[in-house]
Amino acid sequence: MSTLLHVDSSVRALSNANPDHNSISKNIALRFIETWKQHRPKDEYIYRDVGVNPPDFITQDWIGAVFTPDEKRTSGQNEILALSDKLIDEVSAADVIVISSPMYNYGMPAQLKAWFDQIVRINKTFDFDLSRGDFPVQPILSGKTLITVTSCGEFGFEKGGVREGSGHLAPHLRALSKILGADTMYEIASEYQEFGDARHRMSVASAKDRAECLASELSISTRDSSLKSEGVGSDLGITP
Repeated sequence: MSTLLHVDSSVRALSNANPDHNSISKNIALRFIETWKQHRPKDEYIYRDVGVNPPDFITQDWIGAVFTPDEKRTSGQNEILALSDKLIDEVSAADVIVISSPMYNYGMPAQLKAWFDQIVRINKTFDFDLSRGDFPVQPILSGKTLITVTSCGEFGFEKGGVREGSGHLAPHLRALSKILGADTMYEIASEYQEFGDARHRMSVASAKDRAECLASELSISTRDSSLKSEGVGSDLGITP
């Protein structure tokens, strides 16, 4: 059995009275989740909507608590770090992480950045050692698969695209993926929302199809890997 962590970050709801206001990124991510659950209904599922229920921003007191040794922290400092501890526990427990995010002002929503800030924490998700020279930061977590689902109003943010230098959402997610312990990362993107034309409809449909196909492929491969580790691969005609 695997653990799936699902983090949505759009401030828009999944479904609204006006369908034009429905969150695109949440709906694409939902297609992935529903497909995954069809194949692996017994997997543990953890959900957070940080767009609707954003984590607290970190503060000077938060930083002070982080850099205070565990045995010297006050009860107040432990309370400050309680949410961070909980969010890190969820990431640590996850085998697969799905993060959906719209592009706001060419970057990630503040709510999602707040979630990352609570998780990127020394001696919890990364360590720091100057003996490594110019690269002292090293992730602690590993072995996870990350799927990012993004939506944007314009287009052409990919390498070689007409807006290659303007989009900071996907590069930021890639940079932080290692801190989450992701050894493998898949990206699903929809574009053209502000244009509202056939290109947008095709982009959303393609993203949903990719989400469904990817969920099917990964859920089956994860199941097969679990079976192999339990020594039952040969019973299913799988080569160990």
